[in-house]
Amino acid sequence: MDHATACAAAAPARLTPAHPLANRGVRRVPATVCNGPAVSGREEKIVDEVPVGLVYAGDLFAVMLATPTDLEDFATGFSLSEGIVGSAEELSITSIDELADGVRIRMELPVERLAALLRRKRNLMGGSGCGRCGTDSFAETLRPLDPIRSTARIAPDAIRRAMAALPSRQSLNRETGAVHAAGFARADGQLVAVREDVGRHNALDKLIGHLAREGVDPTGGFVVVSSRCSFEMVHKTAAAGIPLIAAISAPTSLCVGFAGTVGVGVVAFVREGRFTVYAVPSRVATLD
Repeated sequence: MDHATACAAAAPARLTPAHPLANRGVRRVPATVCNGPAVSGREEKIVDEVPVGLVYAGDLFAVMLATPTDLEDFATGFSLSEGIVGSAEELSITSIDELADGVRIRMELPVERLAALLRRKRNLMGGSGCGRCGTDSFAETLRPLDPIRSTARIAPDAIRRAMAALPSRQSLNRETGAVHAAGFARADGQLVAVREDVGRHNALDKLIGHLAREGVDPTGGFVVVSSRCSFEMVHKTAAAGIPLIAAISAPTSLCVGFAGTVGVGVVAFVREGRFTVYAVPSRVATLD
């Protein structure tokens, strides 16, 4: 039997069943390691990715593929960043239920919010790599926002400090190597909260939800993310009133264009002591 055939023959047929809400988003699976001519079996940790249904007043609004951790934060942040509610106090999470094929989060809203919500119901599943999936119009996908009111300007050293501290707070990623993180830092660069998810936009929603539930003022700090900075990332940042987002990777054209209209600074390629400012340079303290 040759090397490739041996690897294929030894490969596991399926995942070991696990309870997604009981294991912090990580499950153990049998795997086969092929290292040159050597073939060995061992147990590996992988991140959980499950459908998470968001149900408002009994009506399924969206199904997102996400890591089933910090689900109260996720539900709150999603509801805020999507404009479903205007504050965390308007949202009541009534249950989080594990189903045979995923997780369902049931929520209740004020009556005045329900009519607008029904007009925006999503029709598709949102993947772990897609923050605006399921919307049924260009207008909804590119939903405008008012410019944020924050006057904060962030020092370059604070941006570097926060990004440098982010990996040490990524416990799920250390175990699985497959998880994005979003962190919130004060103006001095001190990280005060970090959330992780297989989807970068889900991690940011979890972070926004945590800030809202804990009453943290978002206007004086900034976000750092372990991903690229696409449109939905800056849209969620703006919806939360956060004045700057710093990403370890690249921005997109929609991200940069939208950031300029809402006043969110976009800093990207934050690594090895350098970064590039793509939008609203006045948000960085040493730039005009």
